[in-house]
Amino acid sequence: MLDTAMKTQLKAYLERLVRPVEITAFVDDGAKSKEMLELLSDITDCSAKVTVTERRDGDAAGARVPSFALSSPGESIALTFAGLPMGHEFTSLVLALLQTGGYPPKLEPEVIEQIKALDGDFVFETYFSQSCQNCPDVVQALNLMAVLNPNIRHVAIDGALFQKEVDARQVMSVPTVYLNGEVFGQGRMGVEEIVAKLDTGAAARDAKRMAEMNRFDVLVVGGGPAGATAAVYAARKGIRTGVAAERFGGQVLDTMAIENFISVPYTEGPKLAAALEQHVREYEVEILNLQKAVKLVPGADIVEVEFANGASLRSKTVILATGARWRQMNVPGEDAYRNKGVAYCPHCDGPLFKGKRVAVIGGGNSGVEAAIDLAGIVAHVTLIEFDSALRADDVLQRKLKSLPNVTILTSAKTTEVLGDGQKVSGLVYENRNTGDSVKVELEGIFVQIGLLPNTEWLKGAVELSPRGEIVVDAHGQTSVPGVFAAGDCTTVPYKQIVIALGEGAKASLSAFDHLIRSSAPKEEAVKAA
Repeated sequence: MLDTAMKTQLKAYLERLVRPVEITAFVDDGAKSKEMLELLSDITDCSAKVTVTERRDGDAAGARVPSFALSSPGESIALTFAGLPMGHEFTSLVLALLQTGGYPPKLEPEVIEQIKALDGDFVFETYFSQSCQNCPDVVQALNLMAVLNPNIRHVAIDGALFQKEVDARQVMSVPTVYLNGEVFGQGRMGVEEIVAKLDTGAAARDAKRMAEMNRFDVLVVGGGPAGATAAVYAARKGIRTGVAAERFGGQVLDTMAIENFISVPYTEGPKLAAALEQHVREYEVEILNLQKAVKLVPGADIVEVEFANGASLRSKTVILATGARWRQMNVPGEDAYRNKGVAYCPHCDGPLFKGKRVAVIGGGNSGVEAAIDLAGIVAHVTLIEFDSALRADDVLQRKLKSLPNVTILTSAKTTEVLGDGQKVSGLVYENRNTGDSVKVELEGIFVQIGLLPNTEWLKGAVELSPRGEIVVDAHGQTSVPGVFAAGDCTTVPYKQIVIALGEGAKASLSAFDHLIRSSAPKEEAVKAA
């Protein structure tokens, strides 16, 4: 199962175990059970502290087959993997082994205490796919919580392996998390976000803590590449710096492969986002995660930012780096069937549509790449492009057109998403050449039509372009003195990670220059002296 290099690396990790790890494997005679046992055998070969016990009464014990549970003698830990945690989830397995084996987690002490203090009975079930880069954050967060708090149980389920269960629960997006049998959440969630949803008093405590904070010299709103860079550059100047982000890492967290980050031939979004946060934390930066900005209040000397929890932060300068999100079609049925067949991440959700018919909306690079990837999984792909021709690179178009299970529709405007009340059943598009409406029966729709800046909350406060982007000059200065902006939320062309990094640095240096100039003695006062 594991190659020599992976086993060598795993052995080095498992040397950090401080207590035994007991694995209970629920298996049958099926091929997947044999594959899982082979994986577990490789793990036991890497550490004498890990043992495996086989059980063939999974149904009677209430366990999925194949699955395996992790625990440690004398500890009350309920942590289970149903299926094979390979692909992106292999890291989740390694961390689960380490944490079950007593290796301390890399988590702020106050968050650990908050998890341990949760009272109640929490049974979590997370459906993941091995190709989903968003799933590991959720799986790892809930696994850790299950290790820290005996009231929390977690089962991570490979949706592709338990297809009947996925169909019965109509899981059409990963990660999907159930709590005590009810949907708890969908999409990427970190430990802090999950705990905040469980701990009803967390928002009020955050608001109180924020209200007591001193004024910042630079307050960065947003924690993506632009925001992280701005924070590092400001902190290195020795001035009081804060970062308030709805989710640290931003859209990079949803990015699969990154192959154009100069000097790094290949990396993945979550890995880069973690590195960005780690770099920021090396400096004296006040990081406020899970904080949604709702209003900017400019002032003569101080700028105030109000947040959804009711708190406000005050700063001499503000850098807006709120990024962008996937653009929606804004047609009837899209909202009703989001995560019920309407999806935005083909890498994450594609495996759930194996053998089904899907559509991809958008003929740019992202849309054509999505269609190519999905064609290897689903029964049929219909690509729908508004313009008269595809806009993707020629090499991608040639690949797409070579696939036998792909239909390409141009000059087509999607007008409605259809469903049966539970899930998507089709869509309607308008032939822009004839004006005819055409119905297409399918089970999934992947929307790939570009980005929308996260700037709605800034209307009336700073100048925005007709596309909703923050208008900035060559220095990152907005229409409001002391307020700067950087990254995908601005009018700077070419929305690329490397450009956002540079723009974040520029905005931070401009903010520092503004602080110096605004604090310099007035010319009249110098002459009088």
